[in-house]
Amino acid sequence: MIFDLSGRTALVTGAGQNVGAGIARSLAAQGAMVAVNDLRAERAEAVANEIVAAGGRAVAVPFDVTCLEDVTAQVAEIGVVDILVNNAGNGGEERMLMQPFREMDPSGWEGPIRVNLYGVMHCCKAVIDGMCERRWGRVVTISSGAGTGGVNIGVSPYSAGKGGGIAFTRTLALEVARLGVTANTLAIGLMDVPDPTLTARLAKAIPVGRTGRPSDIAAACVWLASSEAAWVTGQTIQINGGSITT
Repeated sequence: MIFDLSGRTALVTGAGQNVGAGIARSLAAQGAMVAVNDLRAERAEAVANEIVAAGGRAVAVPFDVTCLEDVTAQVAEIGVVDILVNNAGNGGEERMLMQPFREMDPSGWEGPIRVNLYGVMHCCKAVIDGMCERRWGRVVTISSGAGTGGVNIGVSPYSAGKGGGIAFTRTLALEVARLGVTANTLAIGLMDVPDPTLTARLAKAIPVGRTGRPSDIAAACVWLASSEAAWVTGQTIQINGGSITT
Protein backbone atom coordinates (compact mmCIF):
# COMPACT_ATOMS: atom_id res chain seq x y z
CA MET A 1 0.00 0.00 0.00
CA ILE A 2 1.35 3.41 -0.93
CA PHE A 3 1.94 5.73 2.04
CA ASP A 4 1.77 2.73 4.38
CA LEU A 5 2.39 3.79 7.98
CA SER A 6 1.95 0.37 9.58
CA GLY A 7 4.30 -0.10 12.50
CA ARG A 8 4.78 3.65 12.99
CA THR A 9 3.68 5.69 15.98
CA ALA A 10 2.52 9.26 15.42
CA LEU A 11 1.98 12.06 17.92
CA VAL A 12 -0.41 14.75 16.71
CA THR A 13 -0.72 17.81 18.95
CA GLY A 14 -3.92 19.81 19.18
CA ALA A 15 -5.73 16.83 17.66
CA GLY A 16 -8.94 17.04 19.66
CA GLN A 17 -10.76 18.98 16.96
CA ASN A 18 -10.69 20.47 13.47
CA VAL A 19 -7.50 20.06 11.41
CA GLY A 20 -5.66 18.09 14.09
CA ALA A 21 -8.47 15.57 14.41
CA GLY A 22 -8.52 15.12 10.64
CA ILE A 23 -4.77 14.50 10.59
CA ALA A 24 -5.03 11.95 13.41
CA ARG A 25 -7.82 10.05 11.63
CA SER A 26 -5.92 9.94 8.34
CA LEU A 27 -2.64 8.76 9.88
CA ALA A 28 -4.54 6.01 11.69
CA ALA A 29 -6.29 5.00 8.47
CA GLN A 30 -2.84 4.43 6.92
CA GLY A 31 -1.90 2.07 9.75
CA ALA A 32 -0.15 4.32 12.28
CA MET A 33 -0.79 4.09 16.00
CA VAL A 34 -1.78 7.66 16.86
CA ALA A 35 -1.21 9.46 20.15
CA VAL A 36 -3.98 12.06 20.14
CA ASN A 37 -2.94 15.15 22.08
CA ASP A 38 -5.09 18.03 23.19
CA LEU A 39 -5.03 20.53 26.03
CA ARG A 40 -8.49 19.25 27.01
CA ALA A 41 -8.59 15.57 27.91
CA GLU A 42 -12.20 15.06 26.85
CA ARG A 43 -11.48 16.20 23.31
CA ALA A 44 -8.42 13.98 22.96
CA GLU A 45 -10.34 11.01 24.31
CA ALA A 46 -13.28 11.56 21.96
CA VAL A 47 -11.06 11.53 18.86
CA ALA A 48 -9.01 8.56 20.09
CA ASN A 49 -12.21 6.60 20.81
CA GLU A 50 -13.55 7.46 17.35
CA ILE A 51 -10.38 6.14 15.70
CA VAL A 52 -10.52 2.90 17.69
CA ALA A 53 -14.22 2.45 16.88
CA ALA A 54 -13.32 2.74 13.17
CA GLY A 55 -10.76 -0.05 13.50
CA GLY A 56 -7.64 2.05 14.02
CA ARG A 57 -5.22 2.33 16.91
CA ALA A 58 -5.07 5.42 19.09
CA VAL A 59 -4.56 6.65 22.64
CA ALA A 60 -5.38 9.99 24.22
CA VAL A 61 -2.43 11.93 25.62
CA PRO A 62 -3.67 15.26 27.02
CA PHE A 63 -0.94 17.76 27.88
CA ASP A 64 0.04 21.38 27.37
CA VAL A 65 2.67 21.75 24.65
CA THR A 66 3.86 25.02 26.20
CA CYS A 67 5.15 23.14 29.27
CA LEU A 68 8.37 21.28 28.45
CA GLU A 69 8.14 19.13 31.59
CA ASP A 70 4.67 17.89 30.64
CA VAL A 71 5.71 17.24 27.06
CA THR A 72 8.81 15.28 28.11
CA ALA A 73 6.89 13.17 30.63
CA GLN A 74 4.07 12.31 28.22
CA VAL A 75 6.38 11.47 25.33
CA ALA A 76 8.26 9.12 27.66
CA GLU A 77 4.93 7.41 28.40
CA ILE A 78 4.19 7.03 24.67
CA GLY A 79 7.62 5.53 24.05
CA VAL A 80 8.80 5.51 20.44
CA VAL A 81 7.50 8.44 18.35
CA ASP A 82 8.27 8.05 14.66
CA ILE A 83 6.05 10.87 13.38
CA LEU A 84 5.43 14.21 15.06
CA VAL A 85 2.79 16.59 13.75
CA ASN A 86 3.04 19.98 15.46
CA ASN A 87 -0.55 21.12 15.01
CA ALA A 88 -1.38 22.80 18.34
CA GLY A 89 -1.61 26.53 17.76
CA ASN A 90 -3.94 29.51 17.64
CA GLY A 91 -3.71 31.50 20.88
CA GLY A 92 -2.88 28.66 23.23
CA GLU A 93 -5.01 28.06 26.30
CA GLU A 94 -6.76 31.40 25.95
CA ARG A 95 -8.67 32.63 22.93
CA MET A 96 -6.58 34.73 20.57
CA LEU A 97 -7.66 38.37 20.42
CA MET A 98 -7.47 40.22 17.10
CA GLN A 99 -6.04 43.67 17.66
CA PRO A 100 -3.62 45.99 15.83
CA PHE A 101 -0.09 45.74 17.22
CA ARG A 102 -0.05 49.42 18.20
CA GLU A 103 -3.06 48.88 20.44
CA MET A 104 -1.93 45.56 21.90
CA ASP A 105 -0.70 45.14 25.46
CA PRO A 106 2.53 43.13 25.57
CA SER A 107 0.84 40.61 27.86
CA GLY A 108 -1.16 39.52 24.80
CA TRP A 109 1.98 38.41 22.96
CA GLU A 110 2.80 35.52 25.24
CA GLY A 111 0.08 32.95 24.46
CA PRO A 112 0.30 32.87 20.64
CA ILE A 113 4.10 32.88 20.62
CA ARG A 114 4.44 30.19 23.29
CA VAL A 115 2.07 27.71 21.65
CA ASN A 116 3.09 28.33 18.04
CA LEU A 117 6.86 28.50 18.59
CA TYR A 118 7.79 27.08 21.98
CA GLY A 119 5.18 24.33 21.62
CA VAL A 120 6.86 23.21 18.40
CA MET A 121 10.32 23.38 19.95
CA HIS A 122 9.26 21.51 23.09
CA CYS A 123 7.73 18.62 21.17
CA CYS A 124 10.67 18.39 18.78
CA LYS A 125 13.09 18.38 21.72
CA ALA A 126 11.21 15.45 23.25
CA VAL A 127 11.28 13.23 20.14
CA ILE A 128 14.23 14.22 17.98
CA ASP A 129 16.98 12.25 19.74
CA GLY A 130 15.04 9.01 19.43
CA MET A 131 14.34 9.65 15.76
CA CYS A 132 18.01 10.30 15.05
CA GLU A 133 19.14 7.24 17.01
CA ARG A 134 16.73 5.03 15.02
CA ARG A 135 17.68 6.90 11.82
CA TRP A 136 14.06 7.39 10.83
CA GLY A 137 11.66 10.18 11.72
CA ARG A 138 9.18 12.65 10.34
CA VAL A 139 8.38 16.11 11.71
CA VAL A 140 5.52 18.10 10.19
CA THR A 141 4.76 21.57 11.54
CA ILE A 142 1.40 23.10 10.73
CA SER A 143 1.86 26.80 10.04
CA SER A 144 -0.12 29.45 8.22
CA GLY A 145 0.00 32.13 5.57
CA ALA A 146 0.19 34.45 8.58
CA GLY A 147 3.71 33.14 9.10
CA THR A 148 4.84 33.38 5.47
CA GLY A 149 3.35 36.47 3.87
CA GLY A 150 1.63 38.05 6.85
CA VAL A 151 -2.03 39.03 7.24
CA ASN A 152 -3.64 42.36 8.08
CA ILE A 153 -6.21 41.10 10.59
CA GLY A 154 -4.64 42.01 13.94
CA VAL A 155 -2.75 38.81 14.75
CA SER A 156 0.89 39.94 14.79
CA PRO A 157 2.00 37.73 17.74
CA TYR A 158 0.37 34.73 16.02
CA SER A 159 2.23 35.62 12.82
CA ALA A 160 5.46 35.89 14.79
CA GLY A 161 4.93 32.48 16.37
CA LYS A 162 4.02 30.81 13.09
CA GLY A 163 6.93 32.42 11.26
CA GLY A 164 9.28 31.33 14.03
CA GLY A 165 7.96 27.78 13.76
CA ILE A 166 8.74 27.75 10.04
CA ALA A 167 12.29 29.02 10.55
CA PHE A 168 12.93 26.58 13.38
CA THR A 169 11.60 23.60 11.41
CA ARG A 170 13.72 24.51 8.39
CA THR A 171 16.86 24.74 10.53
CA LEU A 172 16.09 21.49 12.33
CA ALA A 173 15.67 19.79 8.95
CA LEU A 174 19.18 20.81 7.93
CA GLU A 175 20.68 19.58 11.21
CA VAL A 176 19.15 16.09 11.05
CA ALA A 177 18.96 15.53 7.28
CA ARG A 178 21.77 12.95 7.20
CA LEU A 179 20.24 10.95 10.06
CA GLY A 180 17.13 9.77 8.25
CA VAL A 181 14.86 12.42 9.73
CA THR A 182 12.86 14.92 7.68
CA ALA A 183 11.18 18.11 8.87
CA ASN A 184 8.73 20.15 6.81
CA THR A 185 6.06 22.78 7.28
CA LEU A 186 2.57 23.11 5.83
CA ALA A 187 1.43 26.73 5.56
CA ILE A 188 -2.34 26.45 5.41
CA GLY A 189 -4.85 28.99 4.20
CA LEU A 190 -8.42 29.85 5.15
CA MET A 191 -10.25 26.85 6.55
CA ASP A 192 -13.92 25.98 7.08
CA VAL A 193 -15.45 27.66 10.14
CA PRO A 194 -18.56 26.64 12.11
CA ASP A 195 -20.63 29.48 10.63
CA PRO A 196 -21.57 28.43 7.07
CA THR A 197 -22.36 32.01 6.10
CA LEU A 198 -18.88 33.14 7.11
CA THR A 199 -17.34 30.11 5.39
CA ALA A 200 -19.09 31.07 2.15
CA ARG A 201 -17.88 34.65 2.46
CA LEU A 202 -14.28 33.53 3.06
CA ALA A 203 -14.47 31.23 0.04
CA LYS A 204 -15.05 34.16 -2.30
CA ALA A 205 -11.46 35.31 -1.77
CA ILE A 206 -9.96 31.92 -2.64
CA PRO A 207 -9.10 31.15 -6.29
CA VAL A 208 -10.45 27.57 -6.20
CA GLY A 209 -13.72 28.82 -4.75
CA ARG A 210 -13.83 27.08 -1.38
CA THR A 211 -12.18 27.10 2.02
CA GLY A 212 -9.93 24.31 3.21
CA ARG A 213 -11.06 21.12 4.93
CA PRO A 214 -9.20 18.99 7.47
CA SER A 215 -8.88 16.26 4.84
CA ASP A 216 -6.93 18.64 2.58
CA ILE A 217 -4.26 19.10 5.24
CA ALA A 218 -4.37 15.49 6.43
CA ALA A 219 -3.56 14.15 2.96
CA ALA A 220 -0.39 16.22 2.82
CA CYS A 221 0.59 15.05 6.31
CA VAL A 222 0.17 11.41 5.32
CA TRP A 223 2.49 11.95 2.36
CA LEU A 224 5.15 13.79 4.36
CA ALA A 225 4.96 11.14 7.10
CA SER A 226 5.56 8.31 4.64
CA SER A 227 8.70 6.65 3.35
CA GLU A 228 7.76 7.92 -0.12
CA ALA A 229 8.59 11.47 1.04
CA ALA A 230 12.10 10.60 2.24
CA TRP A 231 13.69 13.12 -0.16
CA VAL A 232 11.46 16.00 0.93
CA THR A 233 12.84 18.03 3.82
CA GLY A 234 13.29 21.64 4.89
CA GLN A 235 10.30 22.73 2.80
CA THR A 236 7.37 25.04 3.50
CA ILE A 237 4.47 23.86 1.38
CA GLN A 238 1.52 26.19 0.80
CA ILE A 239 -1.92 24.57 0.95
CA ASN A 240 -4.39 27.37 0.42
CA GLY A 241 -6.47 26.95 -2.73
CA GLY A 242 -4.14 29.28 -4.65
CA SER A 243 -4.46 32.24 -2.27
CA ILE A 244 -0.71 32.65 -1.77
CA THR A 245 1.81 31.68 -4.42
CA THR A 246 5.09 33.04 -3.04
